[in-house]
Amino acid sequence: MTGDEPSADGGGDDERRTGDDETRSEGDETRIGVDVGGTFTDVALSVDDRLVTAKVPTTDDQHVGVLEGIHKACDRAGVAPGAIDGFAHAMTVSVNALLERDGARTALVTTEGFRDVLEIGRQNRPALYDLAAEKPEPLIPRGRRFEVDERTTTDGVERPVDADEIRDLAATLRDRDVEAVAVCLLFAYADPENERAVAETLREELEVPVSASHEVLAEFREFERTSTTAVDAYVRPAIDRYVGRLAEAADDAGLPAPWIMQANGGIADSETARERAVTTTLSGPAAGVVGAAATVDDADVSGLITFDMGGTSSDVSLVRDGHVERTTDAEVDGLPIRTPMVDVHTVGAGGGSIAWVDPGGALRVGPRSAGAEPGPACYGRGGTEPTVTDAAVVLGYIGPETALGGELTLEVDAAREALERLADEAGLEGALEAARGVYRVANATMTRTIRGVTVERGHDPREFALVAFGGAGPMHATELAESLSVDRVVVPRPSGVLSAYGLLAADESYDAARTVGVDLAAADPDGLEDSYDELVSAVLADTSDADAARVERAADCRYDGQSFELTVPVGDEFDEETVATRFREAHERAYGYAMDEAIEVVTLRATATVPGSEPAVRHDGRGDDIVGTRNAHFLGVGPRTATVFDRDRLAPGATVSGPAILEQAESTTVVPPAWSGDVLADGTLVLSREREPREGAP
Repeated sequence: MTGDEPSADGGGDDERRTGDDETRSEGDETRIGVDVGGTFTDVALSVDDRLVTAKVPTTDDQHVGVLEGIHKACDRAGVAPGAIDGFAHAMTVSVNALLERDGARTALVTTEGFRDVLEIGRQNRPALYDLAAEKPEPLIPRGRRFEVDERTTTDGVERPVDADEIRDLAATLRDRDVEAVAVCLLFAYADPENERAVAETLREELEVPVSASHEVLAEFREFERTSTTAVDAYVRPAIDRYVGRLAEAADDAGLPAPWIMQANGGIADSETARERAVTTTLSGPAAGVVGAAATVDDADVSGLITFDMGGTSSDVSLVRDGHVERTTDAEVDGLPIRTPMVDVHTVGAGGGSIAWVDPGGALRVGPRSAGAEPGPACYGRGGTEPTVTDAAVVLGYIGPETALGGELTLEVDAAREALERLADEAGLEGALEAARGVYRVANATMTRTIRGVTVERGHDPREFALVAFGGAGPMHATELAESLSVDRVVVPRPSGVLSAYGLLAADESYDAARTVGVDLAAADPDGLEDSYDELVSAVLADTSDADAARVERAADCRYDGQSFELTVPVGDEFDEETVATRFREAHERAYGYAMDEAIEVVTLRATATVPGSEPAVRHDGRGDDIVGTRNAHFLGVGPRTATVFDRDRLAPGATVSGPAILEQAESTTVVPPAWSGDVLADGTLVLSREREPREGAP
């Protein structure tokens, strides 16, 4: 593919501008989604029935790259930013703050005797048999953790807070120059009266954001509730600054206010995101899973393993029966976060992951990444360390004429030199052998991650299709499928920017929860209904259109004496027998057995969803799709002459037989020997392999 075909909207310049026969009719909705990754910022613009994409390097100040990407996509589409009707955005601000530990200078206010909850955590250890294993340092050091004299139990307030004590505490916090405050009092989830009084006084006395646990996470488990509230406070100033700058820049450009992707897979208005910063953690990976689920409707699959390989990391998740898997038991860098999230597992293996040799002489890949600057050696921006992308260049998957992102040409010699140095250090025979090794190691790391969400959870990966996306995902997908005995790989048409596309298809969604802790058989249905009414009212109040919202009610249940819960749906009326049956069925699916023991209803949940709409995108490949051939080296097979296709010009109904390489501006798909692919009506590529894995597959 040449550099004058930079967009994934169907190809050349005539598709990039609006001509006399392509005028937009009044009432057409034009929407844009922008996802910030560790290396690139991806853009998907839906205008009329076209999808126009762009990819630009991620900037240190993320909103600058976001605006650059928007202008680039608008120029390609021939529309002005002011013509855009909807703007959705996924970012890495909060997760970067957690990983790099550069969030706000935060204080914790808690009940007397509980200042060390963050430090004590749980009795489980990071590595069971490693006596030297260390837990991550708390976000809030002990010197900024303060106690107040109060007492609340599950039965209510026993000792109210002293207003003068809280005002004195506010003065102390002001003297300590804190930038955010987390308030988490004992049993505030059951009765928030004392915590509400503390938070309100601190908000009156201080000019910094105050996160209260009953507003962030009204659930039991003291450590997890405290940790989640601390995370919210820690990242809130950064989110507030970033979203504020982005909204201002968007307004200056004539764009609508941004809607922000939450970790639960739904978008929310920017003000909600600024007030509930913890919900933005891992918003980018969540958008990718939503995009994968939205683009495979025509691929005739019921279970999906989503595989998103970008420049810095790879993200894996499951979609079963059309539903994105969610969890309330997630961690980021060892920090528990209990808000609802798309269940994504991340590993530090991306296109920019650096290959290195450990002290024992073993070849390793990641987690350190070359990022966007200087990037892999082949970028020609000063990078010299070998990366997975450099290995792809040496193996022939990415050619010297390939233009990454539509404009970044590659320096093959620089990639080869970087791999030669790695080969010398690892004792391998030249750059090609080093490139094979890098690919095998990276693939093994990603295969283990996929096994973690399938085999280790009782799912047979052979019953799923692998959906590959991200800039590098389709290059590795068939090799991963071989190692997992997966027969089908689905590569959506906007695979290189699928997280940005997912933003266009995402629903508006809000969650609320409350721990009740009652025995199911003895529960008061009217009391539970009252609690549900409050939760439903809260989530509906957050929506932009309560009349259009769909409300789902659920309950976390467990057998009496268990320390873990399963979430089961609850209908419009709480029915004891129905809930019990659903819980036992869920327990048998998850653990292989069910019991006739007492059941406890632990936490009530409500979710309000305003359905979004996936953009209708035309795909009309022209058929002049072959652009040449290239010598490529396939693992377990060896060198082969591969046909190189322009992916965007493949016509619906076309079949591609391996060995082949399909190029787009934002991604490359590798089809090895013994694999073939069919192009669906919307441009989705469905790859399938022979029933028996080929000899020598990793």
